[in-house]
Amino acid sequence: MEATPEDQHSHHGHEGNPNEFRSMRDRMHPPRMSAPSCIVPPTEQLVIRPHIVPLLPTFHGMESENPYAHIKEFEEVCNTFREGGASIDLMRLKLFPFTLKDKAKIWLNSLRPRSIRSWTDLQAEFLKKFFPTHRTNGLKRQISNFSAKENEKFYECWERYIEAINACPHHGFDTWLLVSYFYDGMSSSLKQLLETMCGGDFMSKNPEEAMDFLSYVAEVSRGWDEPNKGEVGKMKSQPIASSAKAGMYTLNEDVDMKAKFAAMTRRLEELELKKMHEMQAVAETPVQVKPCSICQSYEHLVEECPTIPVAREMFGDQANAIGQFKPNSNAPYGNTYNSSWRNHPNFSWKPRAPEYQQPAQPSQQASNLEQAIVNLSKVVGDFVGDQKSINAKLSQRIDSVESTLNKKMDGMQNDLSQKIDNLQYSISRLTNLNTVQEKGRFPS
Repeated sequence: MEATPEDQHSHHGHEGNPNEFRSMRDRMHPPRMSAPSCIVPPTEQLVIRPHIVPLLPTFHGMESENPYAHIKEFEEVCNTFREGGASIDLMRLKLFPFTLKDKAKIWLNSLRPRSIRSWTDLQAEFLKKFFPTHRTNGLKRQISNFSAKENEKFYECWERYIEAINACPHHGFDTWLLVSYFYDGMSSSLKQLLETMCGGDFMSKNPEEAMDFLSYVAEVSRGWDEPNKGEVGKMKSQPIASSAKAGMYTLNEDVDMKAKFAAMTRRLEELELKKMHEMQAVAETPVQVKPCSICQSYEHLVEECPTIPVAREMFGDQANAIGQFKPNSNAPYGNTYNSSWRNHPNFSWKPRAPEYQQPAQPSQQASNLEQAIVNLSKVVGDFVGDQKSINAKLSQRIDSVESTLNKKMDGMQNDLSQKIDNLQYSISRLTNLNTVQEKGRFPS
């Protein structure tokens, strides 16, 4: 039986479109199709150790998660397990997708294929998605509108403020603004505590010193037995008696004493450090262990003595004068006898009349040399005397400075001991007062 043209046409159509022969089951279970990755594969090879992946932090894309904190923790892990010759940015680019889960992973897969070429690009896209502008503005408002809570301790207030700053590291505020926001947000009692600690000159500090001092006060106050929230009125600022001026506040006596004691301790440390610097400057003054053998000075070495050039100049002048005296080469007392000397007057037995003899020149030169030595000795003697006077004045000055510093330190130590005794007495009195109140209280 021959095939009809319609059958031939149908057969050729099936061969041209093989999908027409797929069953319903095949059509309902299509093959897997994967979209290309958004990260361009780097040319450099990197071997990832299997034990690193479980240690990576995770980010799910929730509103309560902080993208900056996630990146910081992720970079710390990468820096810890960095391979010797591998690029750190390549390692971060390879490992970061393993940290994303749920909504964050869906976001990464939705990026345009081959749009991420470096770790910087991936980090920028990540922060743009999960740290939008409205979130940045909200955190900046938390910093600029910061205020202390009721009955909040100083170190708790400071730690909460630092957490707000760290939550938005791109806030853009200068240091002086950060100090101003915190100072304006403190309660009156905390302000008085701060001013007591620094002697009332907090506003005279520069911004960096102010930030350091706030950290110092928070660290010191952490060890104090400050009142908790249940003890209303002890840490809370209270108006003074009606006779006091309006706007004045007072601190709890115990806290006030501790603040003054901490301020006094800090100033004592500054004075001790200043004294150490002064003594170090005196100790670093170049002083020779042995005196100069020429002028007996401790200020220089023998070869550096200032009298040496003077002596060289004077001795050089005398040597030049002596060098001008030349003996006669025809002296009659040579080592060789000459027959022509037979009729020489000096060898004649004939009596001769006395002749004029020129005085010897070397004796005159010797006297000049002796005079130069005398002059040099006088110069050296004067210099030694002046140097001894300078050394005596320097030693007297050092003794005076040391005596003054010792007196100041003794006075400060005595004052500190007296204030410590007063503080111990006040604490003991407060303890006794609390004990009496406990005894007189009715059982609840």
